[in-house]
This record gives sequence, C-alpha cells and structure tokens, in this order.
Amino acid sequence: MKPFIVVVGSSNTDMVVKAGRLPAPGETVLGGTFMMNAGGKGANQAVAAARLGGNVVFIAKTGKDIFGKQAIELFKQEGIDPGYIIPDAENPSGIALITVDDNGENCIVVASGANAALKPADLQKAKHLIENAALLLIQLEIPIETVEYAVTLAAENGIKVVLNPAPACTLSDELLQKISIITPNETEAGLLSGTKVINKESAETAARLLAAKGIKTVIITMGAEGALLLHDGVCHFFEAPVCNAIDTTAAGDVFNGALAVALFSGKSILEAVPFAIRAASISVGRMGAQSSAPYLHELNAF
Repeated sequence: MKPFIVVVGSSNTDMVVKAGRLPAPGETVLGGTFMMNAGGKGANQAVAAARLGGNVVFIAKTGKDIFGKQAIELFKQEGIDPGYIIPDAENPSGIALITVDDNGENCIVVASGANAALKPADLQKAKHLIENAALLLIQLEIPIETVEYAVTLAAENGIKVVLNPAPACTLSDELLQKISIITPNETEAGLLSGTKVINKESAETAARLLAAKGIKTVIITMGAEGALLLHDGVCHFFEAPVCNAIDTTAAGDVFNGALAVALFSGKSILEAVPFAIRAASISVGRMGAQSSAPYLHELNAF
C-alpha cells in the first residue's frame, strides 16, 4: 500500500459566534459564546484523516502572521508534517467569520488570503508525493488552476482522486472525467448536475447525471438524512444516526477525511460511506471545525 493520503487545500482561522438565530440582511443579533478555532476545508479534512489513523501529507499556504504560525503548531500536534505548508510573505492567512444558530446551522464568510495564492508552481516540492500517493483529497477553496494541476498529476499516475466540490462552483467536464469519487452536498450536486436536489429521488437523478460526465463514484451528502452513493451504476442510500446537532460547520470535511481514511485502510466504498457518516455524526455534536473531528477510538466506540 502506498504510504500517504495527500490533501491539497485551504487553511483558515475560524472566528465563530454562537447565536440564537442567524441574522437577516442588515440585522444585528446579539450572540453568546465567541470562539476562535483552526479551520479551512483542506486543513479540516487533513486533521480529520490524521485523527482517524491516516498517514497524511497536507499541502497549503498560510501567511507569515500569528494565524499561520498557530496553524503550523496545531498541525504538528496532530502528527501532520508542516514541511509542505508554504509561508506567504505577501498575503495574510485565511480567515472565516462564522455564525452558528441554536439548531446547529451556520453561515460563513471567508477571506481567502494566502489560500488564493496557492499556485501550481507551489506544488512542485510535493510533486513526487502526489505522483505516489495512496489517494488525493482536494476541495475548491484554492485557485481552480491549482486544483486542475493536482488532479491531472494524480490521474496521469493512476492515483485515486476524491474531490469535495465545495464551495459550490461550476466545473469543466474535462476536470470531472479525472475524478474517481466526487462528494457534493445537495446544493453542490444541484449546481453541478443542473437538477435541484430535495429528496432521495432527486439526489439519485443528480448522481446519475454526474456519473454520465465520467465519474465512476458519486456520493451526495444529505446532512441529517444520510448519504446517497452511486457506484458502478448501482444506487445505495445510507441513513445517518439520530444525533443532537449543535454545530454542523465541518461535518462535510470530517466526512471526507474519514472517507479517505476508510479507503486508504482497504475498506470497500460500501464500508467507507457509513464509516464516514458515523464520523460526521460525532462532529456535529461538538462546536468548532478541526476541534470537532473524532479520534479513531471514539468512532469505534460510537
């Protein structure tokens, strides 16, 4: 087995306010608890995978500021080698402003900072790792040309590519044809397929439209409902366990990190999806992004 899960993506610092409800445009809502947590979709997925036993290489870019320095120290604590975190002297580290309501729903605004400066040339140092990875996990909080470069490099070397297409945006068919597994939520699946996803039936329709673009495996995550899997033309639905959600901020990231670890460890896709759902179900019961990711012993006891 090849040694690494390679994650290419963003690293942010999340500034979170817990409030009774999300504000309407122009409205001020007095909130409660304030927290500052490590976040960013790429970093969240890398940490989630590392906590579940994955051997992770994380490629990202941070500013030479206090947020970037704190992120690197946290990666070290999680057992992730920070040697492929590129310092950016011109841009600040990424920041996300997050409001979470009493139902665990959230709204997020991101200032990308150094994440937007992660270019294909920055991946040269880690090119050999991508070419020899067990799996490449990537998202869309970095420039699309960098995503395309990393995906093409992996695909040309026969490396499985898992794309979490978030934040939602349109993607070329050429890029999608190089993806092994795509993991959109309902909104992202709707944008990519052109059909609105509101239930299991519409999710299957969207999944088949995505598969027709050349993607072998489509997983549509549906929050508390669970996840729909379309693999080799056969559709499966996995329900999520009932849980008390207090913050859904990084649930999708935990799902993707756990999915990568399950596949890395030799599980079939039919085993990997429920494994990932269980990990995400634990995360929504906790506040924060990376801080909500469970460890393997917690998942085994769940």
